Amino acid sequence: MPELPEVETVRRGIAPVLEGARFIRADARRPDLRVPIPENFSKALVGKRVRRVGRASKYLLIYMEDGLVMILHLGMSGKITLYNETGGPPPAPAKHDHLHFETDGGITMLFNDPRRFGLVVFSDEVTLDQHPLIAPMGPEPLANGFNSVYLTEQFARRKAPIKNILLDQKVIAGLGNIYVCEALYRAGVHPVRPANQVTEKETAALTSIIRDVINEAIAAGGSTLKDYAQVDGELGYFQHRFRVYGREGELCLTKGCKSEIERIVQAARSSFFCPSCQP
Repeated sequence: MPELPEVETVRRGIAPVLEGARFIRADARRPDLRVPIPENFSKALVGKRVRRVGRASKYLLIYMEDGLVMILHLGMSGKITLYNETGGPPPAPAKHDHLHFETDGGITMLFNDPRRFGLVVFSDEVTLDQHPLIAPMGPEPLANGFNSVYLTEQFARRKAPIKNILLDQKVIAGLGNIYVCEALYRAGVHPVRPANQVTEKETAALTSIIRDVINEAIAAGGSTLKDYAQVDGELGYFQHRFRVYGREGELCLTKGCKSEIERIVQAARSSFFCPSCQP
């Protein structure tokens, strides 16, 4: 599933062409994705101008001029592709192109989602913070509210494995399996260690490392696994920097370490780690 860096990459890709543009077409080609698509989808968007494109955790937020906010989630296989009329007409919508947008600036935007785990819903900007998808989320890794003091408080009262806590969107919004594995490896913390046994010193280091991993992934254009691509079709390349994720059985990349990367399953997700570097 696309994580925060992938979604931020998409946001940065679509913002320059959507902000200030007016939708002249907005079609939902099926009644639902993960949840029903708003019945007034086209009527609510056509003729309206996009004020800005934002993001909350893994959700894209498209703010319209009338106070409507379109909340878009990519799900496991969702992808947004842009076409500019100066490059020729866009292809006809394919089988899994479920949302079709056109702007007065000659941009066509298609949302493709073969597995249909994505979603699109509406909210009012005034009450967006209270929306059930947005309200429960903790601070994002790059937000001011995310710091070692906050993380220490969160860890202190929890006995669950630290990886489970870091994946809890109510604790940290937008942090997913890939980057938790990478951050714990860099911090030298085993993924099954109880959160309340992580020292303040380790927590301080982990806080900084999480920010670094997320910033590096954003700068690299997000991670491309099976289905993800940037909006211009360019594949992300942070996956070439993975030090543990997906490397089960391969030698640890830490200089002098001769251990092999291991994999275990936690909460139905694979955890990759080095048994020597992450005691």
